[in-house]
Amino acid sequence: MSLPYSHRYSHTPFPPYRYIPGQSPHPTRDPAGHSFGDERLSGDDVNPADWQHCEPYLYGVDLFNHGFWWEAHEAWERCWIAAGRTTETGLFLQGLIQTAAACLKKHQGQEQAAQRLAVEGLDKFPAADKMLLGIDTSRLKSGLKGYFSGKTGSYPLIILDNVL
Repeated sequence: MSLPYSHRYSHTPFPPYRYIPGQSPHPTRDPAGHSFGDERLSGDDVNPADWQHCEPYLYGVDLFNHGFWWEAHEAWERCWIAAGRTTETGLFLQGLIQTAAACLKKHQGQEQAAQRLAVEGLDKFPAADKMLLGIDTSRLKSGLKGYFSGKTGSYPLIILDNVL
């Protein structure tokens, strides 16, 4: 899927295809998968406190913005674990992961699952409007709510502020 949006925050190349369950090889479990045996998927080299230089986080944003929702989830999961799963940053990253999964489910036509994941993910965003990991959380939350309610036709892009 190619979108008219072309801005990138990371330098990591996109995979050759986006994973859609049942339509393409599983990226890490299938030997034909685009990330089978990829060493970049392991390790603890992420620092969410220095998000502007955190390649896995920035790559997750790029993947999300270009419709690679499963892959965005995988990139962000490392950051989530490194941030601490129950910290404010960790919960926000978990919310991003769940909303990416919701976008994938919506794309697959699984509206109930998409709605459930969207609600669970959005509930993990900060209650107060704030900037977190370079994201205006209220703006993104509003865009995601509009998308999942059907008020807008496309999912919102994640625009980062203060990227070096």
